Amino acid sequence: MTQTKVEAPFVENNVPFRNKIINGDMQIFQRSTSATGLGGSAGYFHADRFDNYLTGTAGRFTAAQIADGPGVFGLNNCLKLSCTTADTSIAAGELYLLQQHFEGQNMQDLRKGTSDAKKVTVSFYVKGNASAKYTCNLYDNDTSGQRLISQTFDVTTSWTRIVLTFPGDTTGALDNDANWSFSVWWTLHGGSTYSGGTFTSNTWEAYDNGKVVGDSATSFFDSTDRTFFITGVQLEVGEAATDFEVIPHDVQFHRCCRYYYKIAEGNNAKVGGGANYQSGQMYFPTFIPNKLRATGTIGGVGGTGYFQFFRNGSADAFDEVTLWGTKDNLVYLRSVAGTISGTAGHAGMVSLANASAVIEIGAEL
Repeated sequence: MTQTKVEAPFVENNVPFRNKIINGDMQIFQRSTSATGLGGSAGYFHADRFDNYLTGTAGRFTAAQIADGPGVFGLNNCLKLSCTTADTSIAAGELYLLQQHFEGQNMQDLRKGTSDAKKVTVSFYVKGNASAKYTCNLYDNDTSGQRLISQTFDVTTSWTRIVLTFPGDTTGALDNDANWSFSVWWTLHGGSTYSGGTFTSNTWEAYDNGKVVGDSATSFFDSTDRTFFITGVQLEVGEAATDFEVIPHDVQFHRCCRYYYKIAEGNNAKVGGGANYQSGQMYFPTFIPNKLRATGTIGGVGGTGYFQFFRNGSADAFDEVTLWGTKDNLVYLRSVAGTISGTAGHAGMVSLANASAVIEIGAEL
């Protein structure tokens, strides 16, 4: 029998988890796949790990997960932002950033603040309803006074992969901890406070409000026709963009759950077993998919009789869930003292009792 040696094929871009961005393929939308009336406040409203920073603007928008991605690398989903209320009288202090924050311990290979500081490449797919110009910024939150580097990018009506390579920064090391150290921003709207300086493209420097928005940048809130689509977001160490790294859906979901998890939602959703600690209060633990970045904060939607504790052949209604503590994948919850009846030691099951009821926990940066 003749034997032939088969050479192993060369696999390009095979370094796992090279993409620092979590949920860059816009697969995970735990909070809402269609959020309306956004713009009045900052926060997380749509795609997991993508935060909205807004200040001052009267502009409003919707955000939705839609199946209109470019298709390459399996990028079928995208985040679509649609302006619903325009703001053409832009006050000086207005700003809108779509952004993702990073823990310092996940960015140590940038070698920031050393003579061996590495270049960083940000790539993403974008399109819009019309041609536009926006700004992409990298932000160092650890260095005293903060540091910033920026480049503009152009949007057309067709999906385009934007590739922006930034030099390494030899000034300012990032803390090696689980706190907010670094960010990438997509600056979509800004007043003169953020555009009035002399814009310096692709140069690390001390943070200056006036240099956040690039020259001749478009305002996302200039018209109710304005849209902005984004997917395939990748931030990696190096001077070239590699193929978008496809992460299995379950792995991506667990990564998101380090920062936020929706424990239960809707009428009859079951949370877990618990017991009366005393006649007027009960405690109940529940498991979550991943250990949180920090202790976290309980949130959601409560109201009169939104929750029920089934025990001893009856149901005790209560209005609010509070956090007692966390341990690894276990979250300890409780009712507010004095808000239920019952008997100390009775065990039972906690369930949601209203279509609007939500229990969530977050430890976002």
